[in-house]
Amino acid sequence: MNQKRLDRVVANMAAQGLGQIVVSAPTSVYYLTGLYVEPMERMLALLIRDDGSCTLYANELFALPPQPDLPIKLHTDSDDPAALLAADLRPGKLGVDKWWPSKFLIGILSRRSDVVPVLGSAPVDEARMCKDAEEIAALRRASRINDGVMAAAIGAIHAGATETELADLVERTFRAQGADRSSEGQLVCFGPNGADPHHSPNDTVLRRGDSVVLDIFIPIRRYWCDMTRTVFFGAVSDEGRRVYDTVRAANEAAETMICPGIPMRDIDAAARKVITDAGYGPYFTHRLGHGCGLDCHEPPDNSSACEVLTRPGMVFSVEPGIYLPGKLGVRVEDLVLVTEGGCEVLNNYPKGIQIVE
Repeated sequence: MNQKRLDRVVANMAAQGLGQIVVSAPTSVYYLTGLYVEPMERMLALLIRDDGSCTLYANELFALPPQPDLPIKLHTDSDDPAALLAADLRPGKLGVDKWWPSKFLIGILSRRSDVVPVLGSAPVDEARMCKDAEEIAALRRASRINDGVMAAAIGAIHAGATETELADLVERTFRAQGADRSSEGQLVCFGPNGADPHHSPNDTVLRRGDSVVLDIFIPIRRYWCDMTRTVFFGAVSDEGRRVYDTVRAANEAAETMICPGIPMRDIDAAARKVITDAGYGPYFTHRLGHGCGLDCHEPPDNSSACEVLTRPGMVFSVEPGIYLPGKLGVRVEDLVLVTEGGCEVLNNYPKGIQIVE
């Protein structure tokens, strides 16, 4: 167990009146134990009590090594794992994280009518929001690699290229740099396809004057990188230039104001104001960003609805965009780290408008 991280979780449990919680998200289990498992349909559950004691419930197929400071209760595919966990629960509230499959929770409740489930993600989510030195080093390293992959992807743009071709190149380049496997894929969007913020690459062929949105992301040694750059192929229209300059200004307006103690919603508002003032408000259709770490999308939410105050160690994306249906899309995204004195932008690939020949 990582005792410092566990201590933060236990303190958060006390503040929220939770005497016991079940942690099932593989990344959160890894965060606390250093053990990573993809359980698929099988049960993986870390029970944490308010005295700091923990028990891990796992299938024998996970082949977990014994842990000197963590009891592990194993089950097989022929056992009922929910019954094993149910026997160890105290009466009263049980905090359950948002990822636990309902089949296990229902199994608990069918045996323990004296257990009351409540949403219990916050103690771990709040601990994970502020990265420690080891995590910050991992995120910096991942973003450095991302800078290089972005340069390779933009350097590979050529007449006749397809979105799928470039997306595959990005994936291969990441893997050559030691990235983990990921089922997420890469976002490469040409011209009008860029007006869909989550367009899936297809066989669209690049045309002169197209915007090229490259949103590339992958875990590297468990920690994610995530960056978007938009370039133009061969030429850029006056409208494309206006849209690009507006999005870049929105990105920089948000990053300039980041320091400890600011509500996340104010950061979103700063970027949104730039885009609205330029007349493109209705075409910025998503939140400004999301936390990033062991998961690509994790707290804090960088949106107009988030009242969380920034704290040193938080890492999140700043990714304003403008999406003009049938024409083009532009997004500029960095990962930023909140520091004691302000903000460190983890991505260094240039953000000036770029026309690729």
